[in-house]
Amino acid sequence: MSIFRRHRGEHDAGQSPPGAGEAPEARLHATVSGMVQGVGFRYSTLGEADRLGLVGSAGNLPDGTVEVTAEGSREDVEALLAWLRSEEAPGRVDAVEASIGPGTGEFSRFRVF
Repeated sequence: MSIFRRHRGEHDAGQSPPGAGEAPEARLHATVSGMVQGVGFRYSTLGEADRLGLVGSAGNLPDGTVEVTAEGSREDVEALLAWLRSEEAPGRVDAVEASIGPGTGEFSRFRVF
């Protein structure tokens, strides 16, 4: 037995981290329209997703919208959706089309594209 304490997220060699291989509870898919490109929207979404412990992605689409996909607990994906619709989101959000379904486990972190 080691006398050193493990940091959160560390695990013994040869063992999977807790919850590894399990799909997250929920998946948010949202398309955000308005003035959301060129205003730091994707990177602010990354910061909010990291704060909530979510994985997924945010990216600009050719039509001027931003696509957001996030997985984690239902409570946390709903919190991200509320943030996307809030005054705290950068730029000007005119509409958010969103759906929440079961998680897939597709992502290992949150990224911007």
